[in-house]
Amino acid sequence: MSLYTIKAILILDVDGKRLCAKYYTNDLPTFKEQEAFEKKLFAKTSKANSEIFIWENLVAVYKSTADVYFYVLGSSEENELLLMGVVNGIMETVTRLLQNQIDKRTMLENLDYVMLTVDEVCDRGIIFEIDPDVLVKRVAMKSADTEVPIGEQTLSQFISGFKQAILKG
Repeated sequence: MSLYTIKAILILDVDGKRLCAKYYTNDLPTFKEQEAFEKKLFAKTSKANSEIFIWENLVAVYKSTADVYFYVLGSSEENELLLMGVVNGIMETVTRLLQNQIDKRTMLENLDYVMLTVDEVCDRGIIFEIDPDVLVKRVAMKSADTEVPIGEQTLSQFISGFKQAILKG
């Protein structure tokens, strides 16, 4: 058993297209190979009745919401319960950060929170944290530290900052 337990963390939409992906091995080095793999994985899971299955020498664990699929992939020798804990931790953290609005549009608008969550859970395939309470605090703390200059803000970031400034007085 190795510390490098995660091969990839993927978040796909209902069409099998990537919203967020982190690959921790060089098994699929090009974007085209990754995209083809993601389409095959989605085709397999959209018809499956279970949340855990072995496919192409990988253990794939996933959960889905209305239009978003969360995947964690490990080697075929990995503990499925550990991988399920990772996918549950990511999904619960993102759910809390996005105030129970887990849909494609909301996730794309808040991709910074999603990416920070994935980074806090796993680094280079090593699991660091899966507790949603701890993850929410870490992600919220990091996003508060990274103040975006006004010229680089999205419209929603600008409006949110403007509202907060008015409420403060």
